[in-house]
Amino acid sequence: MPSQKQLAASICVQFGEHYLAEKEYTKAARSYKDALSHVPTDNKVVLELARISLLQGHLDLCEQHCAVLLETEKNQETASVMMADLMFRKQKYEAAINLYHQVLEGAPDNFPVLNKLIDLLRRSGKLEDAPAFFELARKMSSRVLLEPGFNYCTGIYHWHIGQPNEALKFLNKARKDSTWGQSATYYMVQICLNPDNEIVGGEAFDNPAAESNYPGRKESEQQGVRTAEKLLREFYPHTAWGQVQMRLLQGLCLLATREKANMETALGTFIEMAQAEKDSVSALLAMAQAYMLLKQVPKARTQLKRLAKAPWALAEAEDLEKSWLLLADIYCQGGKFDLASELLRRCVQYNKSCCKAYEYMGFIMEKEQSYKDAATNYELAWKYSHYANPAIGYRLAFNYLKGKRFLEAIEVCHNVLREHPNYPKIREEILEKAQGSLRP
Repeated sequence: MPSQKQLAASICVQFGEHYLAEKEYTKAARSYKDALSHVPTDNKVVLELARISLLQGHLDLCEQHCAVLLETEKNQETASVMMADLMFRKQKYEAAINLYHQVLEGAPDNFPVLNKLIDLLRRSGKLEDAPAFFELARKMSSRVLLEPGFNYCTGIYHWHIGQPNEALKFLNKARKDSTWGQSATYYMVQICLNPDNEIVGGEAFDNPAAESNYPGRKESEQQGVRTAEKLLREFYPHTAWGQVQMRLLQGLCLLATREKANMETALGTFIEMAQAEKDSVSALLAMAQAYMLLKQVPKARTQLKRLAKAPWALAEAEDLEKSWLLLADIYCQGGKFDLASELLRRCVQYNKSCCKAYEYMGFIMEKEQSYKDAATNYELAWKYSHYANPAIGYRLAFNYLKGKRFLEAIEVCHNVLREHPNYPKIREEILEKAQGSLRP
């Protein structure tokens, strides 16, 4: 028979869970504190309080709770991971990476932690350190190559280094798994719909690789939509959240057809979703993307400004970054470069590998005819796109040419043409001019 105190504590916890689900964090925290007043040593409750503090942005409070947990249980993995999340939020990247590293040293096959570490390495601009951790897991057992978690993490890594086809191959091996399948399907659909990870709805760049210049581009986009739709037909989410995600992805498939009627249907879905879940970052972003593609820019801007005020959270980080980039794109089109730059700095603050942010910064510098600074930013964009995005290579080579850095321009042109032999304009507009300028 549980004691009166345990009973009282469990009732408080139930209230806390209810408030947490409703995103009423202050009330949830009060309920969990009440639970602790009955049973002061319940680590599960302390952990929930730490999590709520993190959600509310009360970082010092979260750190206190985690420290208590790590004192009472040295191998409290969840607290270590949360402490790492916290260090990340405080931009103490080394400390965060070390905490994850410690967990993985003891358990290299802890794939949820490996997944978090890959994200952290990317956000701290150190993705080149990731292969060592895959090697650590491989050394543990040859069977690791069959593990859905390992394949999921490998797929995400390839997606982040600009290898969408490799990413799809590995994610597909995790797609049917009960733990990793939902997330694998989510990423596979996103990759099929947007393999180059472009800013959906963004129009600031005069892209020399626009679809009309790229043979087979339209056909490959349609093939991507068909594959995404097929993946969703085989996707059976078992949670309410999974069903919401599926609805969102179905809407994004409609949006990707670029047909007006389909895009309007998708917009209707996104509006309903945003009404059903207030402050849903993914639904508001999808709404803004739909408005942009339907050429209703002011309506898109309204949603994006809402998202610019939203508190940053790791779970929403991807969509928040996309929303800041899209709003920066709108500001760039309107010549409001200072407002755009502020958002781009925020992108880089939370993700040092955000090649799109560097690309937009390069674009702004180029518009201001500051070719040296433009080249510096395009160099970072080129580096963090892992030399895979030819449009960035083109802009970098162009700014080298403008800055009379002819040898560097030629080298980048060769790199682009090696991977994309038919890439438009780069040979005659940049390579030949740079070579001509070098001749006496």
